Amino acid sequence: MVQDLLEKIEERASLTAKTADCDPKADGRIVRLLDFRQDDEGHWVAVLSCGHTQHLRHQPPWQSRAWVLDPAQREARRGQPFSCGWCARGADPEPTKEQ
Repeated sequence: MVQDLLEKIEERASLTAKTADCDPKADGRIVRLLDFRQDDEGHWVAVLSCGHTQHLRHQPPWQSRAWVLDPAQREARRGQPFSCGWCARGADPEPTKEQ
């Protein structure tokens, strides 16, 4: 299979389908993207309302998230619903450096 590298590829979510244990939460709240920070290696990390964090890397061709490099586009995503893969696995939030 040959792929046209100039063709835009739509980014897929971390989860292929929303699960009942992730969106919305058991108490009815939807997980939202609250903030961004950078890790020690300079990769962007999403801070989620559920207490989890998730790396959002832009590493083409494996991960195409050019929007994470643009401050205006990151700001536009704040407050948006976010499918948390950790919630789907039933993982408890771990304390972050900010806590």
